[in-house]
Amino acid sequence: MLDLWYSEYHADDVRFSIKVDEHILTEQTKFQRIDFFKSETFGTFFTLDGLMMVTQKDEFAYHDMICHPAFATNPNIKNVLIIGGGDGGTAREVARYSTVEKIDMVEIDERVVRLCQEHLPQTSCALEKDKRINLFFEDGLAFVNNAAAGYYDLILVDSTDPIGPGEGLFTNEFYKNCYRVLGPEGILVNQHESPYYKTYAKEMKRSHQKLKTTFPIARVYEFHIPTYPSGHWLFGFASKSLDPINNFKPEEWSKFNLKTKYYNTGLHKASFALPTYVKELLENE
Repeated sequence: MLDLWYSEYHADDVRFSIKVDEHILTEQTKFQRIDFFKSETFGTFFTLDGLMMVTQKDEFAYHDMICHPAFATNPNIKNVLIIGGGDGGTAREVARYSTVEKIDMVEIDERVVRLCQEHLPQTSCALEKDKRINLFFEDGLAFVNNAAAGYYDLILVDSTDPIGPGEGLFTNEFYKNCYRVLGPEGILVNQHESPYYKTYAKEMKRSHQKLKTTFPIARVYEFHIPTYPSGHWLFGFASKSLDPINNFKPEEWSKFNLKTKYYNTGLHKASFALPTYVKELLENE
């Protein structure tokens, strides 16, 4: 009996592999190829165009860290825009805040959402149950371009890498429109790639440079997730007026009384303390 393995190349001479117990499905949409798998260690996971997106085992690291640092900086967030995030995990975490009034989620490929609702209820569980969540199946770049100025308190860009459907979400035009639709204390958090391998580091630097030229406050913070290239991944934090360190409100965030698996208030400041090589890469753009 042959073993089935999912493998992803993180560099030309480096690959990451998971033994697959079951290949659940393959579907080609007009945007991308979607595959769902099951493994003993990582549970159900899915890929887009062969690249790892979400696993049951470690999704908590990504979804905790894209969401909670912003709320610990501004606990008064009411209106949230999620760009991408088709698995539903980011919306799930935002929906845990009873103080949030509206969650608009814009995903270009409806099939990602529908297949995750079928095969990954762990992340997609809030999408149909929470009436504050509004699903839009359209291009995120166009949605932001047409949104009202100053409407959102938080934008979470939960996108794929800057190729294919996610490419437009790493442009100057997109970030400028995000700035326009954010309120005076508005925060943007974006998937910021990895500093470790050359190709990913290049995109990390490009993204950071664009945020720096658009927002008065632009920082980078890190987290660790085993199934992403190198396991060392980053988010960008950009804001019109709130700094995630100077305006950090741990006592107020603790009042939400949320049980989290990765994020905590002690980790918050530490996640913005980057390794020297990462700081040098970001400074020497």
